[in-house]
Amino acid sequence: MSVPAPPRDASPPGQPRKAATAAWIGSALEYYDFFIYGSAAALIFPEVFFDESDPATATLLSLATFGVAYAARPLGALFLGHIGDRLGRKKIMVFTLMLMGLSTFLIGCLPTRDQVGTLAPVLLVLCRVLQGISAAGEQASANSMTLEHAPPHRRGFFTSFTLSGTQGGQLLATLVFLPVAALPEEHLLSWGWRVPFWLSVAVAVVGYVIRRKLDETPAFEQQTATEGVVKLPLVVLMREHWADVLRVVAGALIASVSTIFTVWALAYATSDSVGMSRSSMLWVGALANLVALAAIPLWAALSDRIGRRPVFLVGAAGSAGTMFLYLWAISTGNYALTLLLGIVAFGVVYSAANGVWPSFYGEMFPTRVRLSGVAIGTQIGFAVAGFAVTFAARIAGPDGDDWSAVALFTAALCLPPVVAAITARETHTVATERLGERRERPGSPQPEKVTA
Repeated sequence: MSVPAPPRDASPPGQPRKAATAAWIGSALEYYDFFIYGSAAALIFPEVFFDESDPATATLLSLATFGVAYAARPLGALFLGHIGDRLGRKKIMVFTLMLMGLSTFLIGCLPTRDQVGTLAPVLLVLCRVLQGISAAGEQASANSMTLEHAPPHRRGFFTSFTLSGTQGGQLLATLVFLPVAALPEEHLLSWGWRVPFWLSVAVAVVGYVIRRKLDETPAFEQQTATEGVVKLPLVVLMREHWADVLRVVAGALIASVSTIFTVWALAYATSDSVGMSRSSMLWVGALANLVALAAIPLWAALSDRIGRRPVFLVGAAGSAGTMFLYLWAISTGNYALTLLLGIVAFGVVYSAANGVWPSFYGEMFPTRVRLSGVAIGTQIGFAVAGFAVTFAARIAGPDGDDWSAVALFTAALCLPPVVAAITARETHTVATERLGERRERPGSPQPEKVTA
C-alpha cells in the first residue's frame, strides 16, 4: 500500500538554500583534495616519485597519474550511480567525501622513489584511483540533491553552487600550495609537499558534519513512496535515455579546458622553455578561480531566464578561442598578459559552460535514473578530459613547447560539447516533475521496479 507523498517541489522552507550551501562547501572541500594532486603532479611528483635522470619522461608519467583518477571515474559512476538512485542522494554525498579525505591523506604519507623504488609510484596510482572513485559520485549526487530541492524557476542558479564549490576547492588548493611552493627546494621535496595532503583530515571532518544533516530530496522520497525505486537503474537508463547519456558524455569533454589550464599550462609555463616562477603561475590559477566564483552563479542565473543551451554554447565555443590566446600568452613570457587572458579564459568564458552543466545535464533525466545518468555520462567524458593532459604532453613535442598544437587539440575537444548542446532539448521552463519525460510507444516494455 502506497503512503501519501509530498508534492515533488515541496521542500521545507530554507531547505533549497541549505542543500546548495552543503553542495558548495562539500564540493569545495572534496575538490580541494582532488586539485592539490594536480598541482603536485605538475610541480613536485616528477622529482619525488619518478626517475629524475629523464625529466621529460618523469613529467609525462606524473601527468599520466593525474589522468588515472579519471579512468577510474566511469567505474565509480556505475557503482555509485546505482546506489544513489536506489538508496538516495545523501548517502552517496557522505560516502564520497570520506573516501576522498582518506585517500588524499594517504598520499601525503607515501614513501618516495628514493625510499622504496618503483613501489612508490604504484602506491601513488592506487591512491589516485580511490580519489577518482570518490569524485565519480560527488558532483552527480550533489547536483541531484540541489536540483531536486530547488524552486523550479531557479534550478540553474541553485545547482550551480556545486560547480562554484568545485572552483572554490581549486582556489583553496592553489592558495595552500603557494606557501608550499615558496619553500626552499630541499624542504619542499622532503616534507613540504605532504602538508596539503595531510590537511584532508580536517576536510573530511568538516564535510561530514555539514552533509550528515541534509534531508533527502522530496523528489526521491516521492519516487520511493509511489512508483518505487528502479531495480536496475543502468538498464532503464540505457534503454530509455541512451541518447541523452551520449549528449552528456560529449558535453563533459568541455572539462578538458580545465585540466589543460590547471595542469599542462602550469607545467609548460614553469618549464625551462618559458621560465615563469611556480608562485606567479599559481596566482594566475588563484585569481581566475576567484573570478569564476562570481561568474558561475551569474551565468547560471542567466540560464534560468534565457535557457541552458545558449549559455552552455557561449562557454564551449568561447573556450576554444580563449584557451588558444592563453597558451599563446604563456609562450611570450609576458606575465601580465598571461594573467589577464587566464582570468578571461578560465574565470569568465569557461564558467559559462561550467556553471550551467549541472542543471543542463540533470534536467535531461527523470528522478528515478537522474544520478546514474549524470554520473555515468559525465565521468566517461571526464575520463577523456583527464588524459587530455597526457595527450597534450605528447603533442607538445620532445621539448614540451609546441603550445599551438595543444591549443588546437583543446579546441577540437570543445567541438563535441557544442554539438551536444545544439541537439539537446531546452528544459529551463519544464516543471521538475516532468523532467526526462518521453513518449511511450504502444506496447513498449516498462522498467522493472521494486518498492523501497
